[in-house]
Amino acid sequence: MGRAHTAVDAVAERYLDTFATLDPCAATEMGIIGHDDELTDYSPDGVAARAEAARATLTQLAAVDPVDECDRVTVAAMRERLGVALELHDAGLDVGELNVIASPLQTMRDVFDLMATDTDSDWATISRRLALVPDRVQGYVAGLRAAAGGDHPPAVRQVERGIAQAVRTQGLFVAMVAGEPATDPLLNNELREHAEAAAAAYAGLAEALRSEIGPLAGAADACGRDAYRLHSRAFLGTGIDLEETYAWGLDQLESIVAEQESIAQQLYPGASVAEALRRLDTEPRYVITGTDALQRWMQDLSDRAVSALADTHFDIADPLRNLECRIAPTQNGGIYYTGPSEDLTRPGRMWWSVPPGVDTFHTWQETTTVFHEGVPGHHLQIGRAVVLADELNRWRRLGCWVSGHGEGWALYAERLMAELGWLDDPGARLGMLDAQRFRAARVVIDIGVHCGLSAPDGGVWDAVRAWDFLTTHSAMAEANLSFELDRYLGWPGQAPSYAVGQRFWQQLRHEVTAKGTPLKEFHSRALDLGGLPLDVLAAALRAGTGP
Repeated sequence: MGRAHTAVDAVAERYLDTFATLDPCAATEMGIIGHDDELTDYSPDGVAARAEAARATLTQLAAVDPVDECDRVTVAAMRERLGVALELHDAGLDVGELNVIASPLQTMRDVFDLMATDTDSDWATISRRLALVPDRVQGYVAGLRAAAGGDHPPAVRQVERGIAQAVRTQGLFVAMVAGEPATDPLLNNELREHAEAAAAAYAGLAEALRSEIGPLAGAADACGRDAYRLHSRAFLGTGIDLEETYAWGLDQLESIVAEQESIAQQLYPGASVAEALRRLDTEPRYVITGTDALQRWMQDLSDRAVSALADTHFDIADPLRNLECRIAPTQNGGIYYTGPSEDLTRPGRMWWSVPPGVDTFHTWQETTTVFHEGVPGHHLQIGRAVVLADELNRWRRLGCWVSGHGEGWALYAERLMAELGWLDDPGARLGMLDAQRFRAARVVIDIGVHCGLSAPDGGVWDAVRAWDFLTTHSAMAEANLSFELDRYLGWPGQAPSYAVGQRFWQQLRHEVTAKGTPLKEFHSRALDLGGLPLDVLAAALRAGTGP
């Protein structure tokens, strides 16, 4: 028998229902059914409606009393999440968002990758959503105009990259419905018409970016310290000392490099780290050719990890033992996870978006990524919350994603797998350290550039210094690193949330286990709380709170 539903739960779930109606793309991503034939309104009015829903919910929340510890955690989390969302709105930072990975430009296309395509009914739902793209693009353009004419115009770099992505996305819409996907010829005709209209809308978006937004775009990549503090808190659920965190990032790099140098000597005596990484790329045992082979390798490693960790180091519910590994239709260069649907009919999925022309992959470098995105990383963390319907309200299970919590856990999971022996192979361990070094470098670059701090060479951070620093501290291919740098410059505060979140998780683990709590119990207690702002997570664990 599960926990009784409370007045606080009712407020949280009403808000989730309202939010899903106002942001159906997010609803699809969260796995909430019933909104898949709708498309989010990104116009200034649409953004304002979501802010007003948050404001109204905070008022409702103040009128109810928590009855147990679960309620108290919910109240604290909602006040923090909705509060920071309203601060972003009041500062004008949520209208006309534009970056290379997580802005409306990408979402209006990427959301289709999450939709079922098994039946004509599924394709009919896709067709109805496709039909809305032209109108929603116009709303987004209105949001871009508002941002360009306000205090926070998009940067020239993001506009230029946005134009290129909008042009490329036109073909993705058409390709999505190619090959007569439905059995009904009339439906196929409708799909083609709607896809072509969506492609034409994206052609218009590219032109609007070029002719209207570009001339008003900001020359600087940096968002400035005040905006950065707010963005950082939104991604972490806690405030950080920017100078201290920047210095910590540099210290982390020094420590990781020392560990890399030790392993490089084990692999190739006398070799530098850079030389060891280059030589690993030439070893046949680490090389995979072709995306089909990459997908099979991902799936096999993921399946083995789930089988080995279940019932030993973690409690993994049966529905979560199925994790699908897929190659994404997009070609942005990212690797990401999407959670299972609320009814568990859509499984959790790990996606690899391979850049154009990339056909060779190196398992020494990517083994740790599978653990980050899958088990014990995002899939275990997000999926575990989804299945806790008897304990957590729907907002806690589906609607409370905090990057510092989620990405911090996934990065913590990589180190945990090293502890458990899954990265004992020197090449794979060097790959994990390369990923950790990469994440630490992002802390330094992101805070340094956006807050105007001094670079290690004494100059002021800019895109050129950031590129040199990034390429020094990562063995990733230049095409991927170029995308990554554009991402940091256009999405302030997000990239550091990985390493800063990991630091938070490791500190909490030390604090809780030092009091005698077994490690498996610490993991279970923490994951059973669902996604939370980091400050709320810490308070709940210190209080010994359950869900």
